[in-house]
Amino acid sequence: MKQPLVSVIVPTKNSAKFLDACLQSIKDQTYKNIELIVVDNNSTDNTKQIAKKYTDKVYNHGPERSAQRNYGVRWGKGEYVLIIDSDMELSKDVIAACVKEALSRDDIKGIIIPEESFGEGFWAKCKKLERSYYVGLDWMEAARFFHHRVYDDMGGYDEKNTGTEDYDLPQRIEAKYPNSIARILPLILHNEQKISLLKTCSKKFYYAQRLNRYAQKEANKASFKLQSNPLQRYKLFFSQPAKLFSSPLVGIGMIYMKTCEFASGGMGRIVSFTSRVRSYE
Repeated sequence: MKQPLVSVIVPTKNSAKFLDACLQSIKDQTYKNIELIVVDNNSTDNTKQIAKKYTDKVYNHGPERSAQRNYGVRWGKGEYVLIIDSDMELSKDVIAACVKEALSRDDIKGIIIPEESFGEGFWAKCKKLERSYYVGLDWMEAARFFHHRVYDDMGGYDEKNTGTEDYDLPQRIEAKYPNSIARILPLILHNEQKISLLKTCSKKFYYAQRLNRYAQKEANKASFKLQSNPLQRYKLFFSQPAKLFSSPLVGIGMIYMKTCEFASGGMGRIVSFTSRVRSYE
């Protein structure tokens, strides 16, 4: 089988606690024709020192994750690019499966890799349960593996988009090239660490204030309508009651956490709308 070079891009910011596991999982891939590129955003811990143990392609760039990703891809020489976050770990066959799938059809432009969460504490268990509902769901999973040329043609990630950029790029690709996003079975393991309910709600509040750019793009409207609808999400959760209540406390906690996140996001949207109205006055 042809073995094209794959550029793996990892943006970092104060990622020392989990970066070793992430980069080791890339090193341990069964597919070996890989170049690893780490793009740090002014970390104040020893993130850069850890990264340099695995690759000499360690750069500094910001201000946000989308800009870091695009910068890393510009340095990449691979025919394909894989974008992962520094709190993720690849199961050993991920890149091999992506390359095999990409080479199986000429019209494939991007590939979804399913995610499974893990972490410490009660809220991490709730997040793990939530994410398990999204596997195989097109409007809640986003491609991370792309043909380099297509990534460039689409302009990469929208650097003015924060929080929903993972969805935005694949959906723009799918709008231009229908049925061009495929998927594989091997997993990305997402290290949620020890989740704080307050912090996760604060993050949703922050991201929601920047949702307008994502929501207004034609390529995103159909998915956004589903993603932003709490009733759609509750319908999904209650469609599998045996899973939801296999551990009743975790199931109830997950529903409560998601309700708090939606409420925080709604507040963020109100603040954003109020600010826009005031700017027009």
